[in-house]
Amino acid sequence: MRIAITGGTGFVGRHLAERLDPVETVVISRRTGVRIDDVDALAAAFAGCDAVAHCAGINRELGEQTFDRVHVEGARAVIDAARRAGVRRIVMVSFLRARPDCGSRYHETKWEAEELIRDSGIPHTILKFGMIYGPGDHMIDHVTRAVRTLPAFATVGFRERNVRPVPVDDAVDVLVAALEGRVPDPTVAVMGADELALGEAVRRIARVAGRRPVFFPAPVWTIRALAQLTEWTMVVPLVAKAQARMLNEGVDEPAPFAPELPVELRPSRHFDDDRIRAALPVGGFGLADLRFVGRRRRRVVATS
Repeated sequence: MRIAITGGTGFVGRHLAERLDPVETVVISRRTGVRIDDVDALAAAFAGCDAVAHCAGINRELGEQTFDRVHVEGARAVIDAARRAGVRRIVMVSFLRARPDCGSRYHETKWEAEELIRDSGIPHTILKFGMIYGPGDHMIDHVTRAVRTLPAFATVGFRERNVRPVPVDDAVDVLVAALEGRVPDPTVAVMGADELALGEAVRRIARVAGRRPVFFPAPVWTIRALAQLTEWTMVVPLVAKAQARMLNEGVDEPAPFAPELPVELRPSRHFDDDRIRAALPVGGFGLADLRFVGRRRRRVVATS
C-alpha cells in the first residue's frame, strides 16, 4: 500500500514515515518544497497513493503559517488533491478537544478541518489524539530543557488537571491501523493508558532528567502572558498560547464526545521512566533558542 504523509518531517509524520516502507511512502512538507495549500503539487505527490495520512498542523501562528491557512485551507487542498489522484482513504491527525466556538483558533480550525473531511465523501478516519510524547516532541523536550535551565517551574492554574499521554510508538500503531482500514469508527478519541495529574507528569519528567526545581502554581493569565512572550521571542516557544489553553483544560477526555478505539487498538505502553528517558533532549535552553539570535546565526552561516 502506497501512503502519502503530509507534515511528513514533523514530529508525528516523521515517526510514521520511519515505520512504513520507504519505497511505498511519499513524504510531503514545506521542507520537501510542497505547500499544504497547493492543490496541484499535492495532487502530483498523491498520484498512485492508496491513502493519505494528514499529519500537517501547527500549534502557533508564524507569518503566513496561520491556523486558518494550515488547518482549514490545508485540509481543503488535501481533499481536492486526493479526489484528483484517486486516493481511497484519508486519515487525519486531530486534537482530542478540537471543537467549535470555544475561543481558541487552534481548536476551532482543527474542528473545521475535521468537518471538511467528514463532508468530503472520501472514506476517512479522524484520530483525535491527546498529548503525544516521544523523541523530538514538545512535551518532554520543553519540560526537560526548562528544568535544566531554571530553578523553578510554574504549573498552569490552581486546579490540577489530568493528562493521558500517548507514546508516539502507540500513536503510529493507531495511524497504521487507520490507514489499513482497521478502525471501525470514522472519528475516534485516542488517549494513553495512564491517567495522571499534569503536575505529576511534569515532576516525573524532571526527576528522570535529574532535576528537582521548585514547583509552584501560577494563574492561567500569567501562563498565557508567558506563552505570548515566548511566541514573540523564541524559535520554538517554551509554551504556545494554544498549549496553555490545552493544559488549562486538561487532556484526558474528548470534547465533544467521540468513541474510544476498540480495546485491542488502544495505546497500551505506559508513561514510565524508560520511555521518558528515551525522549530526553540534550542540554537546556540557551541564547540560540531566541529568535533574534537564531536569525543572526543563520545569516552568519549563510555568508561564511
